[in-house]
Parts: sequence; structure tokens; C-alpha cells
Amino acid sequence: MGSDDALARIVDVVSRAAPDVRDALAGRRSYLDEENPSGESMLDADVYADDLLEERLTAVDGVGAYASEEREGVVNAGEGLSVACDPLDGSSNLKPNNTMGTIVGVYDAPLPASGRDLVAAAFVLYGPITTMVVAREGTPTEFLVTEDGDREKLRDVELPEEPTVYGFGGRVPDWPDDFSGYVEEVERELKLRYGGSMIGDVNQVLTYGGVFAYPALASSPDGKLRLVFEGAPIGYIVEAAGGASSDGGGSLLDVEATELHQRTPVHVGNRGLIERLESAVSR
Repeated sequence: MGSDDALARIVDVVSRAAPDVRDALAGRRSYLDEENPSGESMLDADVYADDLLEERLTAVDGVGAYASEEREGVVNAGEGLSVACDPLDGSSNLKPNNTMGTIVGVYDAPLPASGRDLVAAAFVLYGPITTMVVAREGTPTEFLVTEDGDREKLRDVELPEEPTVYGFGGRVPDWPDDFSGYVEEVERELKLRYGGSMIGDVNQVLTYGGVFAYPALASSPDGKLRLVFEGAPIGYIVEAAGGASSDGGGSLLDVEATELHQRTPVHVGNRGLIERLESAVSR
């Protein structure tokens, strides 16, 4: 099977797994007595989604490796593409029944790999409806995911030229002064939209234009989000939609990946807003 066939099958597997992940959420809201490799508490739903995706993706001919932020190392599946997943982004939103998602990055290189090794990226959004955004060789496409896991095209995704919304993670007292100064400018121009799930907040930016950021923090200079599982795949999608991504100094796709669970500051959105952010935090 060629890489194009493998990519198509990967997207299909993630799409068809989405209804199963969604259906399993209601009965898996409790925390387990264990942490993921980043030291975060894990819900039963996190583990279920991870196990389901690992089982199905490693069975795809043309997938050579699987990794997720819920497990320590890489699962070897033979020869082929490497798939990195955040199986349930924003899982802390499960208790209050807010938006969550699944993020997938497909790398044509052994993991950990940089964003320039991505050949596709996608995310599933579990909102009032289930949607999926896929970026592969050009403009991303948004699909409606049916109860059977089939996909119906909704639109080509391009950031609106006029930005509308912003959402920033981390505690305000923990923001560095340079980032806080940038926020003061942005909040006079845009509307606050922040829901505690990166994928939900990024989707708002893709829909309305604007900026999402989980910056470097005083307590966590490398930020909170993982490069391989979250930062690079989302940067890939936003850049394909005509926007920009940055770790504060340059594109997230150019950040060297030296560790599987490496963290990075993440800033994505309309190009002008990201350029202003880079100027603010590099002063």
C-alpha cells in the first residue's frame, strides 16, 4: 500500500472511530489512579480512546508507528508512516459536558519528528455535532461525521481575513509581562472565546478568525501543550488554512523535536496577529 492509500485509510479509521469514542464518554467520566507521561491525571475516557485508536491505527497497512500523549513510548507497527495522537483533547471538559476533541498528526519520519515531517493532520470535534477537519496537500476540509463514521463535506476551511475572537490558556498571574502586554492590545479588538479545550478554541479561530495561544508561563517556560501531539499538527492545519503558527519565535513546524512528550508554547491564528505576538514577546 502506498503512502497516499495509507493516509486515506488513516483518515477513514479516525473518522469511523469518532462515534465509538463519543458514545463511550458518558460512562467513562471518572479519574484513574494513574498519570500520563506529562504528569496529568487520566480519565477512563482518555485510556479508552487511546486504546481504541492504537488498536485500529496500528492495524492499517502502511502505518509503522503509533504514539499518544497517554503512553510513555512509541508502539512499533512495522514499516510506514508514524501516527501521533492526542486521543481526547480537553478531557477535563467531560465532567461539565463541554467540548472535547481528538488530534492526529501523520509524520513521514520516526517519532519524535518535527512539523516539517507532517504529511497530514486532522482533528475531530465532539461538539453539539461531530465534525472533522483534515489537512492534506492544501486547504483543509471540514466534514460532518455521521453516526456510522461516514464523512459529509461541509466546507473548505480558510481563516476569515477579519479576525473576531481570541482565547488564551494558562492562569493570568502566570503570564509573562510581554505576553500580558500583547493580551491588553488584543482584548480591545476581539471577543473572548475560551472553553478549556484547545481544539474547541482553535476551531473557533478557524471559523471566525482570530488567535489562540497557550503561551510560555512563569511556572512553565516551555508552555503546557505537547509539540508532537498538539502543537505541530494544529500548526499544520492553521497554516494550511492561510494562518500562521508560532512558538514565540517562529513557525511551530520548524521547532526541532528532541523528545516524544516535549512541550512548547503554542500560538495560532491570523497571520497579522501572530506577527504582532512575535514582536511583542521578542522585545
